[in-house]
Amino acid sequence: MWTLAEPWWELLLRGSLVYLVLFVLFRLSGKRQAGQMTPFDLLLLLIISNAVQNAMVGEDTSLVGGLLVAVVLIAWNQLLGWITSRSRRIEDMVEGRPVVLVHNGHVFEDELRRNRMSIEELRGALRSEGCFDLNDAAFAILETNGHLSVKMRSAA
Repeated sequence: MWTLAEPWWELLLRGSLVYLVLFVLFRLSGKRQAGQMTPFDLLLLLIISNAVQNAMVGEDTSLVGGLLVAVVLIAWNQLLGWITSRSRRIEDMVEGRPVVLVHNGHVFEDELRRNRMSIEELRGALRSEGCFDLNDAAFAILETNGHLSVKMRSAA
């Protein structure tokens, strides 16, 4: 329980590599909030967490090894948060930029595709913001956290 089966530095390296690779993969996969996840997204997330567990700890099943990897993951998360709060350029790389999806009722389909969002997902997100007709939307902006911000036309 207390004895490491792998060297401590290897656990640090394994946890760091898995975190950084998954970070890049999830960053490339688009913007979604947890509430917007489909059952397939959730299933993928659960399977990935199980798949990378052994990659992070190797043969080590000790309590200390598991806690050490957990500390590494939290440390990377905190470090990236700190760095992005200090550099706009790195923040843009890490978190992305808000994207205009709708302007005066016109849908930018290339932005939808780039963000892996269907027109039906957009319509659903607009409805949840109280916009039931695309023509009523002055702007619909996909925020970096996956939330859709909507400004209605004043005549709507």
